[in-house]
Amino acid sequence: MPKKFIRRYLPDPKAIKQQRYLRMFGDLLHDPNLWLLNRRSASGAFGIGLFFAFWPVPFQMIFSAAAAIPLRVNLPLSIATVWVTNPITMPPIFYIAYLVGSTVLGTKMTHFEFELSWSWLMQSITTIGPAFLLGCAICSVVAGIVGYFGMDSIWRWSVMRAWKSRQTRGK
Repeated sequence: MPKKFIRRYLPDPKAIKQQRYLRMFGDLLHDPNLWLLNRRSASGAFGIGLFFAFWPVPFQMIFSAAAAIPLRVNLPLSIATVWVTNPITMPPIFYIAYLVGSTVLGTKMTHFEFELSWSWLMQSITTIGPAFLLGCAICSVVAGIVGYFGMDSIWRWSVMRAWKSRQTRGK
């Protein structure tokens, strides 16, 4: 069942409440709905986390938490799902986003080499930036929607399977 599997890997609520970057939310973190794990909260959290995972900005977890709190979905799951994009997966994921953006804009893909400098960033904003940002936006929306409905479907399927299993054992 997804609930048992997810709960096994989620961090302790006390540990999350003590995170430095989440202190700005103060008493909002005491809402018990943020810590519930049911189909609605898990699907919403998964969708939110995947939506913000494709944003090419630092501190994606703060954005995910800021969206999870008013929507009252599972906070730990929404924060954890953002880590789909981590230092290892970011290059291929963002390259795919650039491919998507270039395809949608109909622009020719340019070869570029990453350089960690302000001048490279400013120059890249005008060359590859529009295609990259559009691709990130498209991938963000698609991943959020697929994540929401995918988790919802998996949860429903798991509950129905458990229900049928209990029925056949009772006969």
